[in-house]
Amino acid sequence: MASGLSHAWRHVTSRLSGHGATRFICACWLGCLFSLAAMAKEAPPAAADPVTEAKMLRIAAELRCLVCQNQTIAESDAGLAVDLRDQVRAMLKKGQSEREILQYMTDRYGDFVLYRPPVKPTTLLLWFGPAVLLVGGLAVLVVVLRRRARMSDDRFEPDEPDAAEEGERP
Repeated sequence: MASGLSHAWRHVTSRLSGHGATRFICACWLGCLFSLAAMAKEAPPAAADPVTEAKMLRIAAELRCLVCQNQTIAESDAGLAVDLRDQVRAMLKKGQSEREILQYMTDRYGDFVLYRPPVKPTTLLLWFGPAVLLVGGLAVLVVVLRRRARMSDDRFEPDEPDAAEEGERP
């Protein structure tokens, strides 16, 4: 089959010369692109009520996608994020407040679902852990550098002369 197609292609391109071959190839590409555009679907409306949609997006920007973990559910295209956005819309339509929705999500998924978790005993490491590690690392660096400064030169291995330095000496 492949040899038949290559034979047909050679037959078509041998008949075309110079600009004709270029035009033929461009026409093929354009045909492919237009056929892809014809298959594209129109995006469904996100919500009938723009006010509800704005509230949903504001709440979704506060919730972390549990699949992606580095995106909010407003940004993520993961299936779980789509389901959570739909759930937030449904809860808004029922008349629940932003606080009630965030509390429901926190009760169900824990503080990890919040992009800005509250400061409480279970999240102290999350909030202050990086600063503690940075201070600890700097303290270790200072101690090591002070110890090295107090050491005599004979405690260190002598530097090996570079080949360039050896060549410079007479």
